[in-house]
Amino acid sequence: MNPGSQHTEPKRRGRRAGGEDTKAALLAAAREVFVERGYEGATVRSIAARAGVDAAMVNHWFGGKEGLFAKAVLQLPIDPNTLVEHLLDGPDEAIGERIVRTFLTVWDPIGGGPFAAMVRSVTSHGQVADVLRGFFVNTLLRRIVAHLDAPDRDLRATLVASQIVGMGMVRYVVRFEPLASADVDTLVKAIAPNVQRYLTGDLG
Repeated sequence: MNPGSQHTEPKRRGRRAGGEDTKAALLAAAREVFVERGYEGATVRSIAARAGVDAAMVNHWFGGKEGLFAKAVLQLPIDPNTLVEHLLDGPDEAIGERIVRTFLTVWDPIGGGPFAAMVRSVTSHGQVADVLRGFFVNTLLRRIVAHLDAPDRDLRATLVASQIVGMGMVRYVVRFEPLASADVDTLVKAIAPNVQRYLTGDLG
């Protein structure tokens, strides 16, 4: 390696063992890099370099960039690929209900903490908006809309994202009542039909 070359990612001395300390280092590095560069700009190589570990450890511990983001930033209990499979598992006409219910049942037990923190940081870190868009629209919703094979895919994915992110903001960040304390079934019945129309209905 050329000692005079410049490095954009600081690396720790030595090689980390492939254990829990490696996993923790990757999570910490990922939180920094995703905020600094946005979801699309963050790469597995740059995150691994920041953590001082081999890039292969990202796949080993998290299955790839999507899984790392889900654990590091959103703290989701399941990886994004499994989440998409879950949302698509069932009749297409009920996918809006599955999306709303899944979002609420994932975030409610932890009070929407990671989601709320990310939304609050949008105003101070412009790249966080890229993170939100990259994950919710590109990684999750476009894949769902593509499966449904409906026209205007990008518009539909963005409309669903606006509904879900907006619901999260009202419930967990600004806490408007009675939505903030409403039970999950009430919100599913109220919101899911609109999400379903965004996915498969006539957009006018």
